[in-house]
Amino acid sequence: MILGTFMRDTTGNITKFILQGHADSAPYGQDLVCAAVSALSISCINGIEALAAITPVVEVDQEKGGYLSCELCGNLNQEQLNISQILLENLLLALTQLQKEHQEYIEIKTKKNS
Repeated sequence: MILGTFMRDTTGNITKFILQGHADSAPYGQDLVCAAVSALSISCINGIEALAAITPVVEVDQEKGGYLSCELCGNLNQEQLNISQILLENLLLALTQLQKEHQEYIEIKTKKNS
Protein backbone atom coordinates (compact mmCIF):
# COMPACT_ATOMS: atom_id res chain seq x y z
CA MET A 1 0.00 0.00 0.00
CA ILE A 2 1.12 3.56 -0.71
CA LEU A 3 0.93 5.81 2.34
CA GLY A 4 0.86 9.53 1.67
CA THR A 5 1.22 12.19 4.34
CA PHE A 6 0.81 15.91 3.74
CA MET A 7 2.03 18.25 6.48
CA ARG A 8 0.44 21.67 7.02
CA ASP A 9 1.81 24.61 8.98
CA THR A 10 -0.23 26.63 11.48
CA THR A 11 -1.68 28.78 8.67
CA GLY A 12 -2.87 25.71 6.74
CA ASN A 13 -0.23 25.77 4.02
CA ILE A 14 1.20 22.44 2.87
CA THR A 15 4.90 22.46 3.72
CA LYS A 16 5.85 18.87 2.95
CA PHE A 17 4.57 15.61 1.59
CA ILE A 18 5.87 12.06 1.91
CA LEU A 19 4.82 9.13 -0.26
CA GLN A 20 6.04 5.69 0.73
CA GLY A 21 5.35 2.09 -0.14
CA HIS A 22 4.12 0.30 -3.22
CA ALA A 23 0.53 -0.08 -4.41
CA ASP A 24 1.00 -3.68 -5.61
CA SER A 25 -2.27 -3.39 -7.53
CA ALA A 26 -0.81 -5.22 -10.53
CA PRO A 27 2.47 -6.85 -11.63
CA TYR A 28 5.52 -4.60 -11.82
CA GLY A 29 5.32 -2.39 -14.89
CA GLN A 30 1.53 -2.69 -15.08
CA ASP A 31 0.58 -1.06 -11.77
CA LEU A 32 -1.61 1.88 -12.77
CA VAL A 33 -2.09 3.14 -9.21
CA CYS A 34 1.66 3.36 -8.71
CA ALA A 35 2.11 4.98 -12.12
CA ALA A 36 -0.56 7.57 -11.33
CA VAL A 37 0.99 8.45 -7.96
CA SER A 38 4.44 8.73 -9.54
CA ALA A 39 3.27 10.88 -12.45
CA LEU A 40 1.23 13.21 -10.26
CA SER A 41 3.92 13.70 -7.62
CA ILE A 42 6.79 14.22 -10.06
CA SER A 43 4.64 16.64 -12.08
CA CYS A 44 3.92 18.61 -8.90
CA ILE A 45 7.60 18.87 -8.00
CA ASN A 46 8.55 19.84 -11.56
CA GLY A 47 5.80 22.48 -11.52
CA ILE A 48 7.04 23.94 -8.25
CA GLU A 49 10.53 24.20 -9.67
CA ALA A 50 9.48 25.65 -13.05
CA LEU A 51 6.51 27.86 -12.13
CA ALA A 52 7.38 29.01 -8.61
CA ALA A 53 11.11 29.18 -9.40
CA ILE A 54 12.09 27.42 -6.19
CA THR A 55 13.91 24.19 -5.53
CA PRO A 56 12.21 22.11 -2.85
CA VAL A 57 14.18 19.61 -0.79
CA VAL A 58 13.44 16.26 -2.45
CA GLU A 59 14.47 12.83 -1.18
CA VAL A 60 13.95 9.56 -3.03
CA ASP A 61 14.94 5.95 -2.51
CA GLN A 62 16.90 5.33 -5.71
CA GLU A 63 17.55 1.65 -5.00
CA LYS A 64 14.22 0.15 -3.90
CA GLY A 65 11.90 2.97 -4.85
CA GLY A 66 8.72 3.45 -2.91
CA TYR A 67 9.83 6.62 -1.12
CA LEU A 68 9.51 10.27 -2.12
CA SER A 69 9.51 13.32 0.09
CA CYS A 70 9.26 16.96 -0.93
CA GLU A 71 9.63 19.89 1.46
CA LEU A 72 9.37 23.59 0.72
CA CYS A 73 12.09 25.89 1.99
CA GLY A 74 11.02 28.58 4.43
CA ASN A 75 11.95 31.76 2.55
CA LEU A 76 9.29 32.08 -0.13
CA ASN A 77 7.82 35.31 -1.41
CA GLN A 78 4.03 35.55 -1.67
CA GLU A 79 3.90 34.62 -5.36
CA GLN A 80 6.09 31.55 -4.83
CA LEU A 81 3.94 30.52 -1.88
CA ASN A 82 0.71 30.95 -3.86
CA ILE A 83 1.97 28.94 -6.84
CA SER A 84 3.42 26.15 -4.72
CA GLN A 85 0.22 25.90 -2.67
CA ILE A 86 -1.98 25.61 -5.76
CA LEU A 87 0.23 22.80 -7.07
CA LEU A 88 0.42 21.00 -3.71
CA GLU A 89 -3.33 21.30 -3.05
CA ASN A 90 -3.96 19.95 -6.56
CA LEU A 91 -1.70 16.97 -5.83
CA LEU A 92 -3.52 16.33 -2.55
CA LEU A 93 -6.88 16.57 -4.33
CA ALA A 94 -5.80 14.16 -7.08
CA LEU A 95 -4.35 11.62 -4.66
CA THR A 96 -7.42 11.82 -2.42
CA GLN A 97 -9.62 11.09 -5.42
CA LEU A 98 -7.36 8.19 -6.39
CA GLN A 99 -7.72 6.88 -2.83
CA LYS A 100 -11.52 6.97 -3.13
CA GLU A 101 -11.31 4.77 -6.21
CA HIS A 102 -8.55 2.43 -4.94
CA GLN A 103 -8.82 2.34 -1.13
CA GLU A 104 -7.01 -0.97 -0.85
CA TYR A 105 -3.87 0.40 -2.52
CA ILE A 106 -3.42 3.97 -1.29
CA GLU A 107 -4.07 5.94 1.91
CA ILE A 108 -3.67 9.72 2.08
CA LYS A 109 -3.73 11.79 5.25
CA THR A 110 -2.90 15.32 6.34
CA LYS A 111 -1.49 16.48 9.64
CA LYS A 112 -0.31 19.65 11.29
CA ASN A 113 3.41 20.28 11.69
CA SER A 114 4.37 20.15 15.32
